[in-house]
Amino acid sequence: MRHLAYLNKFFWKYRWRFLLGIVFVGLANWFRVWQPKVIRDALDTVISQVKHYQETGGIAAHPEAYRELGGQIAWFGAGVIALALAMGLFMFFMRQTIIVMSRLIEYDMRKEIFAHYETLDLAFFKRNSTGDLMSRISEDVSKVRMFLGPTILYGLDLIFLFVLTISSMLRVNLTLTLWSLLPLPFLSISIYWVSTMINRRSEKIQQQLAALTSTAQEVYSGIRVVKSYAQEEAMGRHFAEQSEVFRQKSLGLIRVDAFFFPLMLLMVGASTIITVYVGGLQAVKGNITAGNIAEFVIYINMLTWPVTAIGWIASLTQQAAASQKRINEFINTQPQIVSPDVPASDERYRGHIVFDNVTFVYPDTGIKALDKVSFEVMPGEKLAIIGRTGSGKTTIADLLVRMYDVTEGRILLDGVDLREHDLYRLRRHIGYVPQDMFLFSDTVQGNIAFGKDGLTRAEAEFFAKSAAVHDDIMGLPKGYETLVGERGVTLSGGQKQRISIARAFAKKPDIVLLDDCLSAVDTNTESQILGYLDQALADKTAIIITHRIYGMLQFDKIIVLHDHKIAEAGTHESLLAAGGYYAELFEKQSAGDMVGK
Repeated sequence: MRHLAYLNKFFWKYRWRFLLGIVFVGLANWFRVWQPKVIRDALDTVISQVKHYQETGGIAAHPEAYRELGGQIAWFGAGVIALALAMGLFMFFMRQTIIVMSRLIEYDMRKEIFAHYETLDLAFFKRNSTGDLMSRISEDVSKVRMFLGPTILYGLDLIFLFVLTISSMLRVNLTLTLWSLLPLPFLSISIYWVSTMINRRSEKIQQQLAALTSTAQEVYSGIRVVKSYAQEEAMGRHFAEQSEVFRQKSLGLIRVDAFFFPLMLLMVGASTIITVYVGGLQAVKGNITAGNIAEFVIYINMLTWPVTAIGWIASLTQQAAASQKRINEFINTQPQIVSPDVPASDERYRGHIVFDNVTFVYPDTGIKALDKVSFEVMPGEKLAIIGRTGSGKTTIADLLVRMYDVTEGRILLDGVDLREHDLYRLRRHIGYVPQDMFLFSDTVQGNIAFGKDGLTRAEAEFFAKSAAVHDDIMGLPKGYETLVGERGVTLSGGQKQRISIARAFAKKPDIVLLDDCLSAVDTNTESQILGYLDQALADKTAIIITHRIYGMLQFDKIIVLHDHKIAEAGTHESLLAAGGYYAELFEKQSAGDMVGK
């Protein structure tokens, strides 16, 4: 139960609703326990009256007997109905308090987990699969909700019913009560044994469900690759294998439950038989009446569901504990990238960037991406970073937006260490177009306006034209109101890149990072975009990461990365004169452009 202690703050938040629910549960059971007493009185009254009539000439000698007995039974019946109605009313109220409380806590938990996910750094999401993240915020929270609602409700119901029922039984006859409750110790031993098994199996089931969700999510996300390689059947077999593992684990849990519930009913049945037998002996001795035997039988049957529900409650509690343990693992994970405690400000950045002997090693893989890299970009300058795949170009962009922190050295922005800048302000004023562009399942307008609140249609069109994608958008079925599908699946790679560029410039950032963002556009479109960039970047600090050399853009500095270090640095002319990798790349590109013409 230590894992479920995390929920205490929610109980405190909704304490008045919870306490009111406890009161309603108590009142519902109080009216329920009164029903057997009324039935006992009714039976004893009928037996007493009939015996009186038989001793005074029989029923035939008393024509008023049927009327008197009928009236008394009617009153007793009305009392039982009134008690049942009162019980039902308070049962309705107890569900409206406790079950509603569980739904409110479920809502709060999902919000809290999602918000916590958003604070975690990029390394966390690389370590954990999307399917596992989704499973914990959906399936695991649902399991916990079952504990917060039905489990607590029926647990309280069980406690109140046990206390009220057993106290009523003890007031009637101690001997009969002890004999009737004799099977309960065996029930407790069974609960302990089964709940232990349920806990272990529930945790394994939730882990396998997360793996199953991850498999499905990967296939859906990579459906183009699956289809292009004709691997539908192979992926189907893999999913079936994962499903079979889940089925076997689930059946193992069901077998435990299937064994447990009949055992509960057997115990209750044994209590009923013992009650009738021992109660008959006590009635013969004159210690109790026939009505008391009927009362006890009703009490035992009233306890049937609570006793049977003990196993169900234990099962749900153990499943919830296993799920909450999985949730706690992520909730207790602290982000490595945190915003410092500095005063909030919306002041613009000048854009003075300094990489001072920066070394970076990826925390999960141990791969060194940058090795003692140093360079400086003055406000308003344009820097091009060129290098082969895997040389560390994208890492520089990730470090600038603090997706990671440097391993050694430091990065200065406007003379202040990047780790001392407010994280929200930093990312708000940087326009970043990553290499792996991502569009949300929203309209084109919504994607362009993603980073800028209150972006008007006219502004969206301006930035779309600047990114040379306006005509493409107008060619879509609903123009700017067209839904682009999950991850922009309905658009081409070039269209997605250009919408990503429009989205970045819609923020009107102080610093612009473009990571190989023109790789999927044709030469004419590239010229249009570069023509805008040359104007738009006139007063902004810009870092453009690329495999190509853009002759239309005038760069103040160009650095060439090789083997995670700066191999060359200088202007376009000086690097051509040096005759290194940059000159070689320029020569190949120029030859390719001439062949293309």
